[in-house]
Amino acid sequence: MSTLPPHRFYYLHNFQRALDWLGQRYGDLLSAQELQFMTRFAQLPQASQALLVRMIMRRGPWFRADKLVYEEIPALADAAQPLRQEGWIDDAQPMTAAELFGLHTKPELLQILRDFPGSPVTSSGTSPAIRFTISPSLRKSEMLALVQSAQQGDRAYAQWHPQAAEPVWRLMVGELCERFRLMFFGNLCQDWSEFVLSDLGVFRYESVAFDAGSRAFQQRCDVDVYLALSACRQALDEGADVAALGESLAQYQSANPWLEKRRAKLLLQLGQACERTQNWALAQSLYARSNYPGARHRQIRVLERLEQFNQALALAELAQSAPESEEEAQRIARMLPRLRRSTGVGAAQEKRRRAAALAPAVAGLRSDVTLALPAEPMAVEYALREHWQSEQAPVFYVENALINSLFGLLCWPAIFAPLPGAFFHPFQSGPADLSAPDFVPRRQALFDACLEALADGSYRRVIAQRFAEKQGLQSPFVFWGALSEELLALALDCIPAAHLQLFFARLLQDVKGNRTGFPDLVRFWPAREQEQPRYELVEVKAPGDKLQDNQIRWLAYCTDHGLPVSVCHVQWGNGLPAEGA
Repeated sequence: MSTLPPHRFYYLHNFQRALDWLGQRYGDLLSAQELQFMTRFAQLPQASQALLVRMIMRRGPWFRADKLVYEEIPALADAAQPLRQEGWIDDAQPMTAAELFGLHTKPELLQILRDFPGSPVTSSGTSPAIRFTISPSLRKSEMLALVQSAQQGDRAYAQWHPQAAEPVWRLMVGELCERFRLMFFGNLCQDWSEFVLSDLGVFRYESVAFDAGSRAFQQRCDVDVYLALSACRQALDEGADVAALGESLAQYQSANPWLEKRRAKLLLQLGQACERTQNWALAQSLYARSNYPGARHRQIRVLERLEQFNQALALAELAQSAPESEEEAQRIARMLPRLRRSTGVGAAQEKRRRAAALAPAVAGLRSDVTLALPAEPMAVEYALREHWQSEQAPVFYVENALINSLFGLLCWPAIFAPLPGAFFHPFQSGPADLSAPDFVPRRQALFDACLEALADGSYRRVIAQRFAEKQGLQSPFVFWGALSEELLALALDCIPAAHLQLFFARLLQDVKGNRTGFPDLVRFWPAREQEQPRYELVEVKAPGDKLQDNQIRWLAYCTDHGLPVSVCHVQWGNGLPAEGA
């Protein structure tokens, strides 16, 4: 019985919690090997369990025994023995030269490789030993290249380094545990440290009630497809052949909608890689196979590159008639005049139509301010905020934080509703289907109920109460670091409910696309005497800056709906007094 306090094995307890969770929720999808691992792991001595989990949670797959130093595992060799017997770690696995170099420093390698014998295979099939000297002046990468050129084949660590005092082990269950991690989190972005960060209070999550059937994967093949797509994405990053990767994706089609979306996104990314190498034909083929947002307008652009103008125009007009988003509509509006000129279709009429369509009311929103150049480097948004700031009219830098946060607090019950496929582990900052096309439709009644508070006037109390009760909990909408009590109170006092309704309505039209592009600053004029409280959102532009597309879309929407916005262009006055208001 260990005399160490239980918290010393916090990581082990967390890993066991995850295994228990997986056993309860994924028992029908686990293989015989995975079930056997769970059973055998529970039967190991605690020190052996702890050592294995320490290795699982570190970067591997190779581990030097002399680097595995943990106070709660004093007898490392004894702890390792049961793991070796299970075949979960192995000290006799072949190791490449690159893996050897990854384990040692340059001084250590100079000692290990001193007069190292290489054995290249000759045409006669013999392997005469040769010797070479590793110069200390060589860089580590040059040393590796020299060893690789003289050494054929991999070898066990003991053969690379016969004088080693401590063994080196290879973790043999790394892929199995990666599958466990994927099934638990539903992604490979999160890792086991989530348990620790949650226990320490670094990250806190909303408690969502969901039953044992709530899980990311419904079939074992879903897990296989996810891992295959992840491997393809990694291969793309490592420079693999794009055409071969594109062909391989055909075999990973899935009936699972969110996996199909991942596959479509990967096709888009492969197409972008082809564009970078100007392989337009392959890029067009890949985009045509992807229904991921953005793939269609990229396909049109590539068709234009290929001078297939008629096909490009036909696809653009189809997109214009049924755009997938405001962003696509905006891009297509820019492309159509050029395509019509290329095909000779209605060029003059289209030029006039484009002038009207792309002259949104944002043109009349401009104001200009000249500021003295700050003594210390300062972002232009902060400089203008300081220039405008006063007790009577406070100014805050909020960008995307304010409206999103107000929406997130008011609609918290809808966002964190325990719907099937939305939540399946306790470390989710938001629903898994947040960017799915049916995110809002599935919750329409819930969102409607939340937004009713705007109509009956209870929204101020609801938002303030949630700000206090949910403080610090992870949310895809609430920016806790930017949302102070003062800012919240001013926003609720100065922004009318009808305006919030309009902001939230556009957010709900495209949750993914419309969460960004908000103006940088918010100015408040609280109520005093006979004046009504008011506010204004201000986009700030430094000299030479231009409005981004998502900013133009928000500005146009605000103008169309009577929401107070402006665009302030700042010039530096080289020490002159500040002008403009």
